[in-house]
Amino acid sequence: MSKTVFVKAVIAMSMLFSVSLMAEQKKTLGQWDVHYSAFSSTLLAPAVATQYDLTRSASKGVLNIAVLDKQTQKAQTPGVAGQVVNPLGQIQELEFQQVTEGDASYYLAQFNYTNAETLRFTIEVGDQQTLKFNQEFWLND
Repeated sequence: MSKTVFVKAVIAMSMLFSVSLMAEQKKTLGQWDVHYSAFSSTLLAPAVATQYDLTRSASKGVLNIAVLDKQTQKAQTPGVAGQVVNPLGQIQELEFQQVTEGDASYYLAQFNYTNAETLRFTIEVGDQQTLKFNQEFWLND
């Protein structure tokens, strides 16, 4: 996937998810650039939530992971698995679904949270790479 196609795919995803400013983050892991964003499911347009069988709720989040080859920036599908841990140490296993649209491929998973809660994400990308990050979530009315 060319850089232009990737930029168009990111713009399209941003419009699909109806998020005016979806904070995308990236980490380079081995030969991959791993783009990730976690956000409240209430930011999803109802039609998009239905299309991807995602639940819109003030206490549910969505994790979006896209893996690109570091050199070519082409979409990769190494498989992802992971979990999220809340401040009490409760673990939620993430169930990812792979979505492919044209040259773009990404993984989506949902998770639960409560108000003012910082969650710790640990995502296994392929067999040898691990993405870790923390993010705070707030219930929105």
